[in-house]
Amino acid sequence: MSKKITPPDIVEMKRAGEKITMLTASDASFARMLDASGVEIVLVGDSLGMVVLGYDSTVPVTMDEMIHHAQAVRRGVQRALLVGDMPFMSYQSGVRDAILNAGRFLKEAGCDAVKLEGGAEICETVKAVIRAGIPVMGHIGLTPQTAGQLGGYKVQGKDADSARKLLDDARALNEAGVFAVVLECIPDRLAKLISGAISVPTIGIGAGVHCDGQVLVTHDLLGMYEKFVPSFVKTYVNLAPQIKEGIASFIKEVKTETYPDPEHSFTMQVDVGELLKK
Repeated sequence: MSKKITPPDIVEMKRAGEKITMLTASDASFARMLDASGVEIVLVGDSLGMVVLGYDSTVPVTMDEMIHHAQAVRRGVQRALLVGDMPFMSYQSGVRDAILNAGRFLKEAGCDAVKLEGGAEICETVKAVIRAGIPVMGHIGLTPQTAGQLGGYKVQGKDADSARKLLDDARALNEAGVFAVVLECIPDRLAKLISGAISVPTIGIGAGVHCDGQVLVTHDLLGMYEKFVPSFVKTYVNLAPQIKEGIASFIKEVKTETYPDPEHSFTMQVDVGELLKK
């Protein structure tokens, strides 16, 4: 798919049985690489609070911080669908705030859609944002913004009651008009059940292979965030040691005056001694 991707294109991929890929970005350089690599969705995730800004969780991330990073990512994305992650307390305080803040992602940052965490309890908000002309992606299961209420970063939907609630939440979001639903940290059989029960794509993260697509935090995929690596993450390239090695080599060569060498320096056409005589 070479044309600009839209939410209906993502829905159509499910109908066609084509798997969907989504990765996170927080700057233009990474965004450009992801876009060129062919991922269908680039998410400006509030996970940037941890992997970029150094917070202990996603909770402290502000709208202004999200907009700042989304603007940078927009400059690197031409083809992929760009989704902005609504940060904690940007939509929970009421429908009006939700619409205004979601609108900022489109008006100020050029995003194509937004993502909200929560199930049936936020469906009225979801409907209002969609009525305002803003496409919405849902997110259920482990919702990092409210992980404390869920008992921490744990697998959700392991018993019958909680599994039934997640199924009901997915159906409610589908009915509310979302174009996709992220399923985070739920059993693979439950994810398969949910994926078959709703008409829009499911994007899994720690939810098994039966989802319609998969998402990872790019820093995790590349082995660049060493503080914590979830068990469901596959590290495809372990860049952190290579980055440290490169930096250590730079420091050593500067200290020993082996960098810059003649290859990385500029020469003059005029003899310096002649300049001093004048």
